[in-house]
Amino acid sequence: MDNLINLAKNKVLNGEKIDKIEALKIVNSINLDNLLNAANEIREAFCGDEFNLCTIINVKSGKCSQDCKFCAQSAHYKTGCEVYPFKDISEILETAKYNEKQEAHRFSLVASGKDLNSHKKDIDKIREIYENLQDKTSLHLCASFGMADKKDLLKLKESGVRTYHHNLESSRRFYPKICTTHTYDDRINTIKAAFEAGLDVCSGGIFGLGESIEDRIDMAIELRELGVSSVPINILTPIKGTPFQNNPLLDNEEILRSIAIYRFILPNVFLRFAGGRKNLGKSVKKALKSGINAALTGDFLTTTGDSIESDKSMIKDCGFHI
Repeated sequence: MDNLINLAKNKVLNGEKIDKIEALKIVNSINLDNLLNAANEIREAFCGDEFNLCTIINVKSGKCSQDCKFCAQSAHYKTGCEVYPFKDISEILETAKYNEKQEAHRFSLVASGKDLNSHKKDIDKIREIYENLQDKTSLHLCASFGMADKKDLLKLKESGVRTYHHNLESSRRFYPKICTTHTYDDRINTIKAAFEAGLDVCSGGIFGLGESIEDRIDMAIELRELGVSSVPINILTPIKGTPFQNNPLLDNEEILRSIAIYRFILPNVFLRFAGGRKNLGKSVKKALKSGINAALTGDFLTTTGDSIESDKSMIKDCGFHI
C-alpha cells in the first residue's frame, strides 16, 4: 500500500492526474503518516510555503428560502439563528480594514439567500460597498451571494470583486440528500458563469454530511475538472434544529485522510481550512502538514472560528509564511 502512495505521489509530482480508482486505493492506506507526508510533499512542490488567509463578513443573515439540511440560516428550520437585513457600509469597511491590518489576504461579503436576485433591492449598495473596498483597501475581494448568472457576475467584477465563492457541498450523487430546492447543476452553472465573467472561483464543500469517502473524491475530481483555484474544506458542526443536528462527528483520522487525498487530486490549489476545524482538536497542526495551505480565519457564518492572531501564530509554527 505504501508503494501505491509513492507511485501516486510521483505521478502527481510529474504533472499527471490520479483517477478515482487510484484515489480510493490509497486514501485508506494502512500507514496514515505516509499518506499525510506524501500530500505535504505535493503541497510543497506545487505551492511552496506561502499561506493564504481569507476572512468573511456575514452581511445579511437568516430567512433563506432554500432547505440545505446543514444550514442554520434556512427558513425551513428553527435554529435560533440571528436574523438581520443588509449591514451598513461603514461597519463592513471597518471590518475589512481591521482584517487587512491583521495580514488577511482576502475579504468576502456573504449573504443568506438563494441567489443574487434575492438581494436585488440591495444590489446598488453591494456595488457601492465593493467600490469602497477596492478604493480603500488592498484586499483581494470575494463575494458569496448564492446562484448567479454571467450578467450579474460581470457587474460584481466591475465593482472590484475578483473571486466568486460557491460551494458544491458534496458529490452529484449525494447532493439530493442535502437539498431539494435547487439542483447540483444549478451550482455547476453558477461556477461556469463566474469563469465566463472572468472571475476566479472558490468552491469546496462539507465533510460529515453523511457522505462516503467516494463522494468526497467525486467532488474533488469535479472541482479539478471545473478548474477552481481555491477549495474550502468545512467539517460539519451539527446545528440544533437542522435535519443534520444528530450527525455523528467525523473522527480525526478520517478528516486527515480526506484532506490528504484532496491534495493528491488538487495539487496546485489553495486547499483552505474553513468551518469546523475545531473538531480536530490538537490534530489541527497535523492537518496543516497534510496538504493545507490556506484558511478561513476569524468568526465564520453561524459558528465561531479562531482569532486571526492565534491562527497566524499556529501557521507560522508549522513553518509557513503569511
